[in-house]
Amino acid sequence: MVQKYQSPVRVYKHPFELVMAAYERRFPTCHLIPMFVASDVVEEETSEDGSVNRIERRCALDVDAPRLLKRIAGVDYVYFIQKNTLNRQERTLHIESHNETFSNRVIIHETCCYSVHPENEDWTCFEQTASLDIKSFFGFESTVEKIAMKQYASSIKKGKEIIEFYLKELEDEGITQVPRWSPLSPSTAPPRPTTLSVSPPVLPLHTCTPAASAPQPADAKDTPSQEAKQDCTALQADSLTDILAGTPEDKLDADYIKRYLGDLTPLQESCLIRLRKWLQETHKGKIPKDEHILRFLRARDFNMDKAREILCQSLTWRKQHQVDYLLETWNSPQVLQDFYTGGWHHHDRDGRPLYILRLGQMDTKGLVRALGEESLLRHVLSINEEGLRRCEENTKVFGRPISCWTCLVDLEGLNMRHLWRPGVKALLRIIEVVEANYPETLGRLLILRAPRVFPVLWTLVSPFIDENTRKKFLIYAGNDYQGPGGLVDYIDKEIIPDFLGGECMCEVPEGGLVPKSMYRTAEELDNEDVRLWTETIYQSASIFKGAPHEILIEIIDAASVITWDFDVCKGDVVFNIYHSKRAPQPPRKDPLGAHGITSPGVNNVQLIDKSWTLGQDYSMVESPLTCKEGESVQGSHITRWPGFYILQWKFHNMPACSATNLPRVDDVLATLQVSSHKCKVMYYTEVLGSEDFRTACCDVQSLGSMTSLESSHSGFSQLSAATTSSNHSQSSSMISSQSPWT
Repeated sequence: MVQKYQSPVRVYKHPFELVMAAYERRFPTCHLIPMFVASDVVEEETSEDGSVNRIERRCALDVDAPRLLKRIAGVDYVYFIQKNTLNRQERTLHIESHNETFSNRVIIHETCCYSVHPENEDWTCFEQTASLDIKSFFGFESTVEKIAMKQYASSIKKGKEIIEFYLKELEDEGITQVPRWSPLSPSTAPPRPTTLSVSPPVLPLHTCTPAASAPQPADAKDTPSQEAKQDCTALQADSLTDILAGTPEDKLDADYIKRYLGDLTPLQESCLIRLRKWLQETHKGKIPKDEHILRFLRARDFNMDKAREILCQSLTWRKQHQVDYLLETWNSPQVLQDFYTGGWHHHDRDGRPLYILRLGQMDTKGLVRALGEESLLRHVLSINEEGLRRCEENTKVFGRPISCWTCLVDLEGLNMRHLWRPGVKALLRIIEVVEANYPETLGRLLILRAPRVFPVLWTLVSPFIDENTRKKFLIYAGNDYQGPGGLVDYIDKEIIPDFLGGECMCEVPEGGLVPKSMYRTAEELDNEDVRLWTETIYQSASIFKGAPHEILIEIIDAASVITWDFDVCKGDVVFNIYHSKRAPQPPRKDPLGAHGITSPGVNNVQLIDKSWTLGQDYSMVESPLTCKEGESVQGSHITRWPGFYILQWKFHNMPACSATNLPRVDDVLATLQVSSHKCKVMYYTEVLGSEDFRTACCDVQSLGSMTSLESSHSGFSQLSAATTSSNHSQSSSMISSQSPWT
């Protein structure tokens, strides 16, 4: 496995000659590098005019490694060969180093270059590349590699400090300028110009030499083994000019990285530079900005191979969908402007852009039905693109790197309606796309006023959220966000939105119920994914007078959660839940001929045997729920016992007038509208295992004990025509007055 390192361009704001004078003080030993024991000049030569000086040294290091490892290796010091070529006329110093000790087991190779800054001749640039290839080391290959990486990274970080130390020492001695080299005749040339050499960095382990390591493997074809094993011959002055190949714009300055990208370790800098260079050499099209490349590296813990893979996939996706032009081309539909309850709102205490989403007030079902999934996804993508732009702006405004934003999600009003399956599916797809293409853009997620139904939603979506992202979630139940450790710790009091008790007016839409008139027609949805979902996820059933439709759910573990979502498309029905310890007989289908129905596609199943007695063979675990035509019902039930649960939809018999025992006029008219006493529902059910639900409750530690899924009272009153809940059965149901199917 080959480890590689590439440094950014480090700039010393001092002339080249003065920097070289500082280097002279590092030899033959340097007290700032205790492990650098000694160095001996092996060979030295100087050009006739004194402009070029080449020197080869053999350096010894006392590597900080476990005593056992040193005993096994049988060495006290690690030796390496360092060749320096100083060209005073061109004002460059090239350095090449490789290990002498264990060269048949470990190959370490390093090249460095000091040169004049291309835009300021009074400044000096430094660049460094290195590689480490451990072929074998007495079975301790992994240990050696880790020690090498750790010590080399430390030496890189200390390298600039050492140069600055000697520059300060020269200044204290009154030396602030060193004359540049000028041509001299042979007779006046000095017999032996001052020789320069560069002290090796702190090297790794017994195999340590100034060669580098990086946290990701490289291909075997990049291994510098042949080069490292060549005989040490005099270097030509331009033999390493490829280190500084390319234009200045192609390279990253260390000061630029610190100012715009943040404090990175040397190995992290190396990953960024190498991945950036690879994109410049291989990628056709627009190269992403440095901060965006860095996000992908962070998302994969700076494993360059993994980061490169997901970055390339994202770049292909952006090109296919023209995402780079989304902000200029996307026009948000009016329904989103009116009913999408999200928007940007100032910034948090860290200078991150702040996005507010009032999810509990959003009619997710209405938006999906009115827009379709693709439009909703594009809107979310435009939000992320805008977030990237705002991060760049805030980086300039606050004078420090800002690469992510904070999201505040208000769940006041969240209830079972928000668990409408196509809506959840749309949410999961959006999460998947955002996670894949906008990694490490979420700095913090503040979830406020989380109701008891939240663990159900969390159970559904959390598997699709990256582990690192989940660690950024802060969840508050009720009004906990108003106390110590709450919202004011992250957002200035002056910009807390008015709907959260603050004084700042927030322009985020208040949402509301999307009018049914804005829903897409069936024809418009023919080619939409939402249509496909409803055909595959939901089942339809017909209910007749005297012939209910029933489905069976077997529960193994108590405290499992049964969830349901159904729409009453035709007629009025009564919804019941029963429990039985024994399994009913195989389902029987109602003889449709008895009801005058001849359609072969009608689904109607009865499970409860007519010989069963309520209260003995089976029991009712929910109070009956009457549902009117056009209503949409979502609910859940936490099971108390294992066994068999039967969900039943039955025809609703019109109650007689209490005074006359005769049907009411309105009921008679409603009955006439239901041909052949037939009702129709479309439904979806799902069971959340008890372990999954307990895990969700534990994840949401801020919510305290979750013994019920009963929704808190919703401020979004117009979404709900009625709410029925049973504390005894630990269940909740929510009814909407609109049907998505009519």
